[in-house]
Amino acid sequence: MKQRNWKKYALEFASIFVAVVSAFALNNWNDHRVNTESEQKILSEIKNSLKIDVHDFKINIYGNGISLRADTIFRNLLDGVAVAQDSIGTHYTSLFRDYIPIINRSAYESLKANNLKTITNDSLRIQIIALYDYHYSIIEKLEYEVPEMKSYKNYFSRVNTLLHPFMEFNQAGNLVKFNGLDQLGKDEKKEILSYLWRMRNNRVFKLRKYDQIIAQMKKLEQKITQELKQK
Repeated sequence: MKQRNWKKYALEFASIFVAVVSAFALNNWNDHRVNTESEQKILSEIKNSLKIDVHDFKINIYGNGISLRADTIFRNLLDGVAVAQDSIGTHYTSLFRDYIPIINRSAYESLKANNLKTITNDSLRIQIIALYDYHYSIIEKLEYEVPEMKSYKNYFSRVNTLLHPFMEFNQAGNLVKFNGLDQLGKDEKKEILSYLWRMRNNRVFKLRKYDQIIAQMKKLEQKITQELKQK
C-alpha cells in the first residue's frame, strides 16, 4: 500500500515538476521572442532614421557647396574679373546662408526609454550611442551653438554696409547687379576679403565634419543590416 502511494505521489510530483519547468521555459521563450521583436523593431527604425539623416546632411553639404561657389563669384567681382550677374541676388543670399541639420532622434529616444540594453550586441549598442551622443552633437554644436560659425549674424551686416552703395535693384526691388566695385577703397576691399576668408574656412571645416559623420552613419547602417540578418 505504501509502495503504491509512493509511486502515485512520485508520478504526481514529476507531472507537476514537468509542468512548472515547461511553463517556465515557455515564459522565457516568449520573453526572448518579445525582446527580439522589440530589438528588431528599434534597429529597423534607427536604420530608417539614418537614411533620412544622411539625406538631410547631404542637402546641407550641397548648400554649403553653393555658398562656396558664391564666395568665388564675389572674390572675382572684387578682383575686377568679369562675372555673369544674372543670378547675383541668389549668390549674395547664399554667400551668408547657414544650414541647420534636422536630426531624427525619435528611434534613439525610444531605445533609451525602453533600455539601451535592448540592443544585445554590445559593440553595436556602443556604436549607436557614440553616433547620437557624440558625433551628432559635434555638428549640432557647430551649426547651432559655436558663435564664430554664424555667417549671417557675424558678417552680413558689415559686408552689406560696405557693398550697398554699389547695388542695383530692379523695379520689383530685387538685387540684379553690382556696379562700380573698382571704386571700393583698398582697406574696405581687404576687410571684405577677410570676412570671405573666414566664412570659407568655416564652411570647409564643417564640410569635413559632415563627411566624417556620414562615414560613421554608413558604418552603423551596415552594422545594423548585418545584425538584422542574424536575428
